[in-house]
Amino acid sequence: MTMGAMAGQHLRVSAVELAYQWLHRAVAALCLLFGLLYWVRLVGYYKGDLWRFDLMPSYWQVAAVSLAVLYPLAASGLWMLASWGPVIWLICAAAETVMFLGFPELYGHRMPVVVAHATIGLLFLAFRIALFVEQRRRRQDD
Repeated sequence: MTMGAMAGQHLRVSAVELAYQWLHRAVAALCLLFGLLYWVRLVGYYKGDLWRFDLMPSYWQVAAVSLAVLYPLAASGLWMLASWGPVIWLICAAAETVMFLGFPELYGHRMPVVVAHATIGLLFLAFRIALFVEQRRRRQDD
């Protein structure tokens, strides 16, 4: 086999890799939406209690500011398929899970957000396992 044919063989993207990239992009869009929602809360665009930064209790101020910065950062990392993108998403997901499961009397009950984070985490894990198995099979075939 020539070097050119071997190089072309490694440049092909498998269906699992392509689906994993699309998962990154979908989660990036969701992170951007979550980030925008936190920024809307900080700016005070919506009317209602605790929707302005100066009216929030300090625990909400810390959480809202942190997540308003981290979610868009995670979105950019996920969209670029950077290795740090899922790590930043994991920090955001862990923070919101602790907020909504650990301190529901302070932050409220938002079980759909927790379920969404758990589902995304399981999808990331399943894809990483599938990619590992696929790479191992490729190495054995070579």
